[in-house]
Amino acid sequence: MEINHYSRHLELDCVRIDDKFWSKEIELVRKEVIPYQYNALNDNIPGAQKSYSIENFIKAAKIVQNIKENKKVETYPADKWEYTDENCDENAFHGWVFQDSDVYKWIEAAGYSLMHTYDSALKRKADEMIDIVCNAQMDNGYLDTLYIINDRDKIFTNLRDFHELYCFGHLTEGAISYYKATGDKKLLNAAIKFADLICSSFGEDKRKGYPGHEIAEMALVKLYELTHSRAYLDTAKFFIEERGKKPYYFDIERDKITVEDNYFYNQAHKQPRHQHEAVGHAVRGVYLYSAMADIARFFRDDALYKACEDIWNNIENKKMYITGGIGATVDGEAFSFDYDLPNDLAYSETCASIGLIFFARRMLEIAPKSKYADVMERALYNTVLAGMAQDGKSFFYVNPLEVLPEASHKDSRKRHIKPTRQKWFSCACCPPNLARLISSLGEYCYTQNDHTLFVHLFAGGNIKTDKGSIHIRSDYTHSGEIEFDIKPNKPFTFAIRIPHWCDNPEFSSEYHEKDGYAYFRVHHNTVIQCKFEQKIKIIKCSNNVRANIGKAALSRGPFIYCFEEADNGKNLQMLSISPGSQMTYKDGFIIADGFREKPDDKLYTEYKAGVKKNCKIKLIPYYLWGNRGENEMSVYIRIV
Repeated sequence: MEINHYSRHLELDCVRIDDKFWSKEIELVRKEVIPYQYNALNDNIPGAQKSYSIENFIKAAKIVQNIKENKKVETYPADKWEYTDENCDENAFHGWVFQDSDVYKWIEAAGYSLMHTYDSALKRKADEMIDIVCNAQMDNGYLDTLYIINDRDKIFTNLRDFHELYCFGHLTEGAISYYKATGDKKLLNAAIKFADLICSSFGEDKRKGYPGHEIAEMALVKLYELTHSRAYLDTAKFFIEERGKKPYYFDIERDKITVEDNYFYNQAHKQPRHQHEAVGHAVRGVYLYSAMADIARFFRDDALYKACEDIWNNIENKKMYITGGIGATVDGEAFSFDYDLPNDLAYSETCASIGLIFFARRMLEIAPKSKYADVMERALYNTVLAGMAQDGKSFFYVNPLEVLPEASHKDSRKRHIKPTRQKWFSCACCPPNLARLISSLGEYCYTQNDHTLFVHLFAGGNIKTDKGSIHIRSDYTHSGEIEFDIKPNKPFTFAIRIPHWCDNPEFSSEYHEKDGYAYFRVHHNTVIQCKFEQKIKIIKCSNNVRANIGKAALSRGPFIYCFEEADNGKNLQMLSISPGSQMTYKDGFIIADGFREKPDDKLYTEYKAGVKKNCKIKLIPYYLWGNRGENEMSVYIRIV
């Protein structure tokens, strides 16, 4: 499929969000989440699992200093994914192999937050953390605390498992964010130095390796966009094109030859341009697919874009939960087979939905089709927001669609399902990922090319581009009403996404529709009012999804709803509604006329219809569940 009409997202300095719904979320991240995570990274949260992150950088800095002074440096094993007090020396690296990335994501979120609101205390903490990071960098630019502390001779020897390039990716994204926010180049220079080492180490006549856990590819593209150094873009392209070639590099570095294509987990089973299904570890997958879209756009690569589109369609139509969650199975935190979407076993990692949003924006930059923004919205308003408590001090890693607390405690198959959010995690990728996404939300709302400005998400506020300035008044999450007050510098086309859930969109001006967007021609000061009627809808799932036969979910606008024991009592499986049930919306909740079935005391009896009585069923937005202690929860309800 030919690629044309490329666009780019608006940078955060062009966007100022002032929105009833999103401003409070962004402020929650600034005032609560970022400070809380700072304490977590410094191991100052009572009762939370230790991070070890800052401790590792301090250890690494001492090693670097000792190397400079020609002092003896100890060596420790670098052969595990997680290093604990029980399995390693107290002076060795501690935590997961990717522990450094938590610090970098925190810095990235801090940078985005500082773009919204200058906070001298936050900047001081970030500067101190950047100093700690930079002190750990080796003279040649290498910066990964696992190998600096444990064994410098093992650098770049296990790309499949040990996340050096992954950590580099987050270092680079954090450095770019902080530089754009403050103009401070200290961390950016450290990232560039490491990037230069990577570019000089990998390539056609060098190491032919590629990341085991993708993200370096996206980061190198971002660094190219900032510096215009072609080496970064070419290395990102090399990582994409080399991936999956035979003999597998992951076999070569392990001195082992694989006969079967067994690298689905890493999306390295075949070359990316020949991949057409989402497989393997879900976060790794969407990070790779995002980078594939980047490279397809920059190099006008139709075949790579076709692979991206096929993978996207596979996710959207066969492997995505109604909440925008992806990665159905705990085994490998991975995509499962088509239509395998169990509710009570769902993995649906927060990071995976965040990565799906990355992928969606990059697909929008290639082709402005509403299906990408519809999924971006679905993931954002549901799974992503559900990953964080209302006070910003506890988090979900896994986002199930059905929870029975007793099963979580007693059934080993469901131990990954937590009925309440956790204070922190030893593998703490999700909380800082949440913070950096919400703080950078403005980068996902709009894209533009030479002729057209596209609106993908409806957050109120102000934007300024070369095309003009726009003030947006939005009541999107409540009434579905938005007003755009446009003051153009020159004539341009203005395109507004029509949400997939809206049956009868209303606009105050004439427009033409294409690929789910309403297009308006703007010549002079213009006000465009739109209304997306928010009806309560009963949504059924494909009957290929065995878990949801005879069930449905409720939605209103961008939100998927669920029901909890706190409002409806125990045994939620006894509740049902009919297609004609009366439903009302008030104060963010849905009240539905439904039925509660009387429990059968006998395990088996001859079939007859259950005894039901009328009841009122209260449903809340899915993102709000789990804020009232342990209790049952379900998204899907029986239809009778």
